[in-house]
Amino acid sequence: MTDQTSDTTTSAPRRSLLATLEVDTRLMGMIGAFILVAVVFNILTDGRFLTPRNIFNLTIQTASVAIMATGMVFVIVTRHIDLSVGAVLAACSALMAMTQVRFLPGMGFEIGHWAIPWIAIGAGLILGSAIGAFNGWLIGYQGIPAFIVTLGGFLIWRNVGWYQTSGQTIGPLDKTFMTFGGINGTLGGPLSWGLGILAILASLLMIFRARQTKIAHGFPVKPMWAELSLAAFCTISIAGFVAILTNYSVPERVVARDPSKFGCEVAEGCTPVYGLPISVLLLVAIAIIMTIIARRTRFGRYIFATGGNPDAAELSGINTKMLTVKIFSLMGALCAISAVVASSRLANHSNDLGTLDELRVIAAAVIGGTALSGGIGTIYGAILGALIMQSLQSGMAMVGVDAPLQNIVVGAVLVFAVFIDIQYRKRTGAK
Repeated sequence: MTDQTSDTTTSAPRRSLLATLEVDTRLMGMIGAFILVAVVFNILTDGRFLTPRNIFNLTIQTASVAIMATGMVFVIVTRHIDLSVGAVLAACSALMAMTQVRFLPGMGFEIGHWAIPWIAIGAGLILGSAIGAFNGWLIGYQGIPAFIVTLGGFLIWRNVGWYQTSGQTIGPLDKTFMTFGGINGTLGGPLSWGLGILAILASLLMIFRARQTKIAHGFPVKPMWAELSLAAFCTISIAGFVAILTNYSVPERVVARDPSKFGCEVAEGCTPVYGLPISVLLLVAIAIIMTIIARRTRFGRYIFATGGNPDAAELSGINTKMLTVKIFSLMGALCAISAVVASSRLANHSNDLGTLDELRVIAAAVIGGTALSGGIGTIYGAILGALIMQSLQSGMAMVGVDAPLQNIVVGAVLVFAVFIDIQYRKRTGAK
């Protein structure tokens, strides 16, 4: 009788405050680092860093690297590396530029034909996926280390791009194609706010549906005040981001060229704003899709299982060789999408497009918490890592730091991020 009473009165072990609130300390650290970088550079630039114009430019400059960083998470999680992403981007960009400027017009398509940009993008996606699948086949089925395969690709594919264009800059690109680049493709004020409100409602729905799901299955939940605080943070962040970008007005000289483009009959009194760039919306869409793949699909579970213990994953029936092909093919497709964003932002293809993007993409994933030992990584972390990297580079450029010193700082930050990651895992006991 006494034993039964003691069993029923035994309380569950008390959880720490951080565990109760389910605080992601790594994420909080990255957010803190980004805020620190922004504040420091805002002071050093006399308030120019946090202006709507600079934040707009920062977002569209981050998009290309961040898109590739989402794929690099899967590559590194499975204990591989891809040193060819910038070169693959250049090869895909060259093919897409030649398709819309030379090939299709030479086949009878008129300049400005609606199908030109979509055929070009399709060609780029096919090339990127094929290059990635070939890399994956060499790595998975032939046993060649990913470092060697992609290092060779780093030298091969950029020069393949060079031969496609004979070393020339190709442009101007199709107007529809260029809407994916940022400044030439934005939603304006009303549409940006409408989308922002929908994003706020969706985030609130996700937060409280997740709470109800936990309650229904008997899992512990955060205090209501913590849920409300998270909801308030999401609301303020989304509304603030939209407010900043809708405060960036289109210059008068741009409006004067074609007032009808901005819904005005005359330039006088016409004050349109840029709003959300389409390239950023594309990044958000890819981030959501990649997160769903990582968390909700068998493919994603196989990726993290293989990264955690490749031998055990193979013994459990996972075809790790084909998985490698799929991961690198996905990485190649994301390189092609990044090529669309990067080349359309510049309105042409140049042969130095994507130079050093290998460093930036890997650094973004690692700074975002992806473990080089495999098995651990998040999509949102990689995107935040890309934003931190771009903030550092943009801030240093605004302050007047020359390019060699910028690269020194970026390299030092990468090494420091890995050092912090190792120390964090030692303290928390994570693998």
